[in-house]
Amino acid sequence: MNIRDLEYLLSVADLGHFGKAADACFVSQPALSMQIKKLEEDLGVKLLERTNKSALLTDHGVMIAERARQILDLTKDIKDLAKSAKDAFSGEIRIGIFPTLAPYLLPVIIPKLSKTYPKLSFYLIEEKTATLIEQLRKGQLDAAFLAFPVIVKNFRSALLFEEEFLLAIPKKHPLAKSKSVSQKDLKNEKLLLLDEGHCMRDQALAVCNRIKIHENQNFRATSLETLRHMVSAGVGITLMPKLACTKSTTISYIPFSAPKSIRSIGLFWRASLARQVLLEHIVNEIKLIFKNREMYVGN
Repeated sequence: MNIRDLEYLLSVADLGHFGKAADACFVSQPALSMQIKKLEEDLGVKLLERTNKSALLTDHGVMIAERARQILDLTKDIKDLAKSAKDAFSGEIRIGIFPTLAPYLLPVIIPKLSKTYPKLSFYLIEEKTATLIEQLRKGQLDAAFLAFPVIVKNFRSALLFEEEFLLAIPKKHPLAKSKSVSQKDLKNEKLLLLDEGHCMRDQALAVCNRIKIHENQNFRATSLETLRHMVSAGVGITLMPKLACTKSTTISYIPFSAPKSIRSIGLFWRASLARQVLLEHIVNEIKLIFKNREMYVGN
């Protein structure tokens, strides 16, 4: 049994197909299949249930694959530790971010981080929160920007900033010139929200429940920009995180009266990750960026 055999096993486990796993590992399918069969013979246990179209882990395969993943994570950490001993602020770092944050946060922080760490390459992956958590857990990411709370064992995190939600409404709406809005102002209103799977949908629904306002069931968007265009066209109103709010001739962004509705954004990573010092420096740099930054609020 060697590291490559474990990589082959996990590739089949994740992709569920020998051909796709072979392509991902840059080997021929017969070679990959032969190595996994040899691994099964060495261990004396069947790891995979094979069909013409798919491959599934057996019960023992699931347990062994989980431990194989831990071994590969530790192997990567050993390599990272060796690299960081030479220069902790060089190499590549893989960071995930969810779609309702990525287009607004990354342009703010990446140019400054790249300047601060010229020998560090940032590899950025945009996915929904559930996917990011799984990729982080599997070691496919070094860190991820996520909204609190995230309840996962063996994760560490650092709060970066808290972001207020504003009410986005058309300029012709009766509330457009208001300095703030309250629960009673939104009586009989319905909010346009994102589709299932977006963490901001859950955050927006929590706000809806708190202020007793309902969702518009006739429309669900796949992005904040779609919501913005719908509001601009006068179709409805929505919630918009402060970072995404920019001056507009067709939309007014109105703060809520107390208590404010916010989301908390943090950077998350595995507790076993070797590059703790680098991530702590990145956290401090991002906090400094936001300390010196003013975000647009108003009509």
